[in-house]
Amino acid sequence: MTTRIQFNEELNRLHHDIMAMGARVEEDLRKALEALRTGDTGLAKEVKAGDEVVNAMQVKIEDQAAMLIATQQPVARDLRELVTVFKMTDNLERIGDHAVHLAKAARRLADDPYPRPLDRLQRMASTGCEMLHQAVTAFLARDEAMARAAAARDDEIDAEHKAFIDEVLAYLAANPGKAQQATRLIATSSFLERIGDHVTNVCEAVVFMATGVHVELNE
Repeated sequence: MTTRIQFNEELNRLHHDIMAMGARVEEDLRKALEALRTGDTGLAKEVKAGDEVVNAMQVKIEDQAAMLIATQQPVARDLRELVTVFKMTDNLERIGDHAVHLAKAARRLADDPYPRPLDRLQRMASTGCEMLHQAVTAFLARDEAMARAAAARDDEIDAEHKAFIDEVLAYLAANPGKAQQATRLIATSSFLERIGDHVTNVCEAVVFMATGVHVELNE
C-alpha cells in the first residue's frame, strides 16, 4: 500500500469519527432541548452521561490526527485539514458541555417552572442543532459556502437571546422575589448563545481548510 493511499484511508477514518462525534453532540443537545420542553429529568441525566462519551471521542480523534501529522508529514491542504480537526473537536466538546448545562437547567426549571413559554430558548436550541449539523456536513464536504451559510444563522440565535433577556428582566421587575429563577433563565439563554459562537468557530475553521484564508464570520 502506498503512503498516499494509507494517508487517505486514515483521513477517511477521521472523517467518520468526526461525523460520529458531531452526531452524538447533536443528539445530546436535542435531548437537553426536549428535557427543557417537557421537564423530563431522565433525559437530562442521559445528557450528563453522554458527555463522557463525547470527551472520549475527542481524545481518540485528536490522538489519531496527531499521529498522522507526526508520521505522514502532511503539507498544504492536508495539514490544514488536520489542523481543522483539532478545532472541530475542541468546539464540539464545548458544545457538548453547553448541552450538559442546558440539561441541568432543565432539571432546575422543572422544580421551579417559569410561568411563561420557553419558545425563545427552544428556538435557540433548535437553530443551534441545525447549525451544528450543517457545519459538520460542510467540513466533510469541504464546502466553504455551506460553512458560511451555517455561521450566518448565529444572528438568529443572538436576536432570540437579546429578546429573551429583555423578557426575563421585565418579568423580574414585576416579580422581584424571582431573582434566582431569573438568573438561571439568563444563564440558560447564555449557554445557548455560546453554542452559536462555537459553531461559528467550526465554520471559520472549515473556510480556512477549504481556502487557506483565515476569516472572522459574524463580527
